[in-house]
Amino acid sequence: MCAKAIPTTPAINSKDTASPGYTVAGQFVAAPKARPGLYLVATPIGNLGDITLRALETLAGADVIACEDTRITRRLTERYAITADLIPYHEHNAEAARPKILQRLAEGAAIALVSDAGTPLISDPGYKLVREACAAGHAVTALPGPSSVLAALSVAALPTDRFFFEGFLPAKQQARRNRLNELARIDATLVLFDSGSRVQDTLADLAAIMGRREAAICRELTKLHEEISRAPLAELAAGAATLETRGEFVLVIGPPRDADIMTSDDLDALLKEQLRTESVKDAVAYAVELSGRPRREVYARALALTKAGEADGQD
Repeated sequence: MCAKAIPTTPAINSKDTASPGYTVAGQFVAAPKARPGLYLVATPIGNLGDITLRALETLAGADVIACEDTRITRRLTERYAITADLIPYHEHNAEAARPKILQRLAEGAAIALVSDAGTPLISDPGYKLVREACAAGHAVTALPGPSSVLAALSVAALPTDRFFFEGFLPAKQQARRNRLNELARIDATLVLFDSGSRVQDTLADLAAIMGRREAAICRELTKLHEEISRAPLAELAAGAATLETRGEFVLVIGPPRDADIMTSDDLDALLKEQLRTESVKDAVAYAVELSGRPRREVYARALALTKAGEADGQD
């Protein structure tokens, strides 16, 4: 069990820039030394103005800031004149860096953990550090703030009562399609991360498997060139060739609706018609797009119909 988190004391206005602090709107604000423990600090996902005052106070008052990329975090600390030391902590050095951070915590240090953008532990290795810090009895405190997952959900205009965060899909197409077939069965809004280099391929696969669902493409959230596109997946995929692929993407896919899912009888009728002139592969692809049913289910039904000889019109 984690030790009980100890809140920091309120910031004190001061003009003594020799003490730890931060600068907002040209005014220096002194920050008290943060109490020992690990602080999980949410940072902006694009617009640096989205940082919270509590986050600034904690970053300024920490002994060290552990971050994925010191170059990216330095943009934030320089913007607010924060002088705390930065150390790297990311998936490639975590095994070696984690014991050193835990040792500093044991010595009474205050360490802030940040990701490149947004809330720590979302698609980064921070949970292992938190788990071990908890096991060692150190105070662990969350400082909530920006999150691309929640930002995308809030603007997608899709149901938010239940959602499933998947993160990044597999890079290879077959593995990606296999995973999407599994996700298609989840009765909730889906949230995916994607890169500009793969987003067009991802949209094509999404359209093939869940093409009737409503969705939103959220690009460069909170940044100067933020774009939100809302439409059925099939329509978004059809326009993917002209999509601006620079930047970061969050894809939000609405949950399956009864109206989107073809009945079993209608699916059989569609497959029978398609199998008279098309291959099983092409018939399945067409039926998946129109039926709203998972590819695996449609494929199994197509094989069953073919085996029974019904594809030739024999009853």
